[in-house]
Amino acid sequence: MDPEHVARPDPRLVDDHGAAWPRQSPLRTGALGHCPRCGKGALFRGFLTIRDHCPMCGLDYSYADPADGPAVFVQLFACLPGVIFTLMLQILADPPWWVHVVVSLPVLLVSTVLPLRPIKGWLVASQFYFKAREGRLVKDE
Repeated sequence: MDPEHVARPDPRLVDDHGAAWPRQSPLRTGALGHCPRCGKGALFRGFLTIRDHCPMCGLDYSYADPADGPAVFVQLFACLPGVIFTLMLQILADPPWWVHVVVSLPVLLVSTVLPLRPIKGWLVASQFYFKAREGRLVKDE
């Protein structure tokens, strides 16, 4: 076989020790909060704080910048059921204000806060998977 046509592993999938990791699904690893390279290490240090690097394979997470993406996705899509529930409760039952505090507020909090971490993980894993980076005006050589 011609040495030029031998498939070389993606350099991003090889760690500092030379171990090659199989390509992981960004949806699975991100939603579970795992490293996008090895799929085993933790991506988050806190609820939404991204670690500096993977504790398992050493992947540097400095490339990760989901910015406001998770909040935008939550506002546009994930909180929609909570808002519809709250509006329907008001329209159909016309409850007193305290019912909204006891029922609607927790529903809205759950529908907006819980999806943030999986969505942020998915965006970070997708940045790794698709080699996303800042735009450049000149072509890399």
